[in-house]
Amino acid sequence: MNGIAEQSLLALPDGSRAKPRKVREYRFLAPAQPTIVFDSFWHLAAERQRIFFARLRGEPSPWSRDPILQAHKFTNAYRASDRVSQYLIREVIYKGSQSPEEVTFRTLLFKLFNRIETWERLSQHLGPLTWDEFKPDACTAVLDAAMAEGERVYSAAYIMPSGGRQAKLARKHTMHLSLLGRMMREDLPGQLERASNMEEAFTILRGYPTIGDFLAYQYVTDLNYGPHLDFTEMEFVIPGPGARDGIHKCFSDTGGLTEPELIRLVAQHQRDCMKVAEVEFRDLWGRPLQLIDCQNLFCEVSKYARVAHPEVAGRTGRTRIKQLFSPGRSLLTPWYPPKWKLNSRIKEDFPDVPNRSSNKR
Repeated sequence: MNGIAEQSLLALPDGSRAKPRKVREYRFLAPAQPTIVFDSFWHLAAERQRIFFARLRGEPSPWSRDPILQAHKFTNAYRASDRVSQYLIREVIYKGSQSPEEVTFRTLLFKLFNRIETWERLSQHLGPLTWDEFKPDACTAVLDAAMAEGERVYSAAYIMPSGGRQAKLARKHTMHLSLLGRMMREDLPGQLERASNMEEAFTILRGYPTIGDFLAYQYVTDLNYGPHLDFTEMEFVIPGPGARDGIHKCFSDTGGLTEPELIRLVAQHQRDCMKVAEVEFRDLWGRPLQLIDCQNLFCEVSKYARVAHPEVAGRTGRTRIKQLFSPGRSLLTPWYPPKWKLNSRIKEDFPDVPNRSSNKR
C-alpha cells in the first residue's frame, strides 16, 4: 500500500478542482487497486493523441483545454510519434545502406547521444556516418569542439552513464564511441538477428559496460524499428525510474504484481480501461498502445500528477514539471517502420501535410 486515499481531487480543464469523488472501479485489473491518478493516465493518453492529430491538421494552438498540457511539455502517447523517434526512423534508420551492420551502427551512434543536433553536426563535419568509414578520433574531435562552444552533445531525456572514476577514457563521449566500436567488432548485428525474442536481444545489449536495464530496453526498441529485427512490442517491457514512480502513484495496492506485469495488464485491457475512464482515444491508425507506449505513459503521468494531484506523493519527491511547452509549427506527416503497414493509410488521411524532415518540435 502507498497510502493514497480512496478519494482525491481531479484537475479540470479550466484549472479548477473537481469535488472529491471515489476512484473508478477497474475490476478487470484485480487484484491491483488503481487510484485517481490512473484516471488521469487515460485522460493524458487520450488528450495527447488529440493534440497530435490537431497539430497534423494544422490547427492553431492551443490544441487542448487542459491547462497542464497547455503549459508543460509531454511526450506523445505513442513513443514512435515523438520528434526524436521520428527523426531516427526517417533520417537515420531508413536512409543509407540497409545492411544489418550499417543500420545497427547508425541507430546506436544516434541513440548514444539521442540528440538530433549532435547527429547533424557529426554528419556536417564528417559526411555520411557509416561503420565502414567510422573514425572514433574524428568523431571525438567534432564533439570536443561542440562542447568547447558551449553546445550540449547529449539529450536531456535520460542520463547516459560515464563509466565512473575507473573509466579508462576521461571524456564520456569518447568512452561511448569506443563502446560502439567494440559492439560492432563483436558482431552485435549478427548477435541480435540470432536472438529468438526481444528479451534475448535485450540481454545481449545489457551485457555491455554502462548499458543498464533502462538503456538496453530503449536501444532494443529503437533497433527493432529497423528492417532486420521484427520482435513484437507486446512481448517484453522494462519500466524506467519515471514509469515506476507513475505506477506507484496509479496503484494504491499492486496486488502482488510486478511493475512489468502491471504494464502488461494495463496494455491488455486498454480498451476496457478507456471505457471505464470515459475517454475517447484515437489510436495510431489501428495500432493499439504497445508495452513501450504504456511504459512511457506511466512516466508522463508521474509528471502530470505533480500538478493535477499534488496530494499524491511519489517516490522521487518532485513537485514541479520542469519542461515548459512552447508551440511550434504544425507537424510533418509521421512516418513509421514500413513493416507496421501504416504509412499508406496516413498519406490517405493527410495528403497535404509536408513529409520533409524538420527539427521543430
